[in-house]
Amino acid sequence: MNDQFNGVRRSREEVETDLLNGGEVIVVAVMDERVVGFACGQIYKSFCYAEHQAEITEMYIQESARRNGLAGMMIERLEGIFNHSGVKHIKILTGNKNAKAIKTYEKAGYDREDEFVFAKELK
Repeated sequence: MNDQFNGVRRSREEVETDLLNGGEVIVVAVMDERVVGFACGQIYKSFCYAEHQAEITEMYIQESARRNGLAGMMIERLEGIFNHSGVKHIKILTGNKNAKAIKTYEKAGYDREDEFVFAKELK
């Protein structure tokens, strides 16, 4: 499913190692006893802020399972996990042309912020 989401293929062993050793929070969407989506989040602490912060870093639902409220349920589940960990602020990054995702996040109560995202690939 990750390949469908971002074109990245990883071995089962790599994924298992990352899941066991990483600090990432992952929830899945299930429909008709089949995993049809996933959302990933991370909790982090910066010396700049008193509280822990969180970010929903990835979210994907297979095309055939969309428009069933699954994204909202995954967001709600992550928010519960984050809240239980003391997080008071969550951010989500998405492309400015990803209208469906933007609508989903706004429906879940997230506000647009006026920020730019910069990226650089290190060699």
